Amino acid sequence: MKLKDTGLTAQDIKDKVSKYMIETYERFDFLAETAKDQYVYDEKGEAYLDFYAGIAVNSAGNCNKKVVDAVIDQVQDIMHTFNYPYTIPQALLAEKVCTTIGMDKIFYQNSGTEANEAMIKMARKYGIEKYGPNKYHIVTAKMGFHGRTFGAMSATGQPGNGCQVGFGPMTYGFSYAPYNDLEAFKNACTENTIAIMVEPVQGEGGVHPATMEFMQGLRKFCDEKGMLLLIDEVQTGWCRTGAVMSFMNYGIKPDIVSMAKALGGGMPIGAICARAEVAKAFTLGSHGTTFGGHPVSCAAALAEVNELLDRDLAGNAKKMGDYFSAKLGTLPHIKEVRHQGLLVGVEFDDTISGVDVKHKCLEKHLLITAIGAHTIRMIPPLIITEEDCDKAFEIIKSVVS
Repeated sequence: MKLKDTGLTAQDIKDKVSKYMIETYERFDFLAETAKDQYVYDEKGEAYLDFYAGIAVNSAGNCNKKVVDAVIDQVQDIMHTFNYPYTIPQALLAEKVCTTIGMDKIFYQNSGTEANEAMIKMARKYGIEKYGPNKYHIVTAKMGFHGRTFGAMSATGQPGNGCQVGFGPMTYGFSYAPYNDLEAFKNACTENTIAIMVEPVQGEGGVHPATMEFMQGLRKFCDEKGMLLLIDEVQTGWCRTGAVMSFMNYGIKPDIVSMAKALGGGMPIGAICARAEVAKAFTLGSHGTTFGGHPVSCAAALAEVNELLDRDLAGNAKKMGDYFSAKLGTLPHIKEVRHQGLLVGVEFDDTISGVDVKHKCLEKHLLITAIGAHTIRMIPPLIITEEDCDKAFEIIKSVVS
């Protein structure tokens, strides 16, 4: 929908949002009307270099043609049905995902939060049915982030942070240990622990990649104790980190992995994949969803996955991530640059506000995010080039110098 077709002004749209919508987001003061590849355009046609990608969603580019075509084709066939009949996009996507990442079974959801909620439920049900009624405890990482439903929010190891304040007691059954501290995770486990749940890169926590020792150590420890390793790849999955899934960077495989964001290429979809034995915990009626596995979202996801793989965008993510991070390391006021592929975080010294950098970059038509008081995060489409990285670098440099 174009603004010119509504008879309204950009300010009219903003006023309607202010009057009618419940706002929990800090808005950018511009109207995003169209988008293509690595750019978003406002109602005047002015271009913004998109190093935000809908929060790590539009990995094959904004409005990727093959994804758009898949959506149009599917909408004309069947837009929605419940999960009783079989649908072609569901089946084809299930095979593609499972065979690509080496997992046995998939369960569709609508978002990353819902995927993590399903992962928690499956792990707890597996533990209780296999070992007894108390085997439901899960250890997660401090400063992790897993979502905003009650289970996922409770798994988020940031007690007292904004997403947990004001909602009463969190869901019981979680403990937290410092990220990248293998011994602390071992010590946090009890006889009732069924699983350890971590992100391979803490995105909202400041872009902190897991160490090889930590991830491989968790896998070995879970195997020794008969526990499950749950990996949250909502943000890192599907080529973002230089591998198809970030867990592949560590030479391990989870018992359950969650995914969303980039999987749909702009359409809402989430999923968990599990080992066959663990997947048996979900039986008829134990979990469900009206829109999970939506035919249009599955068709879009299949096209997106094929684009990511056929164009080796994991390879480009690794190459551009290394290139961009090296340049960012030359910025003034730098404390540290952290990245895995094109999930990039820049932490400045305490003289630089991450939020200020974000807004000043917006004024120069670069879209980035701020996480923490002094840290910015870049999660661009995986199609970006050295020229795009150079342009983004010069804008960031101009606002922090």
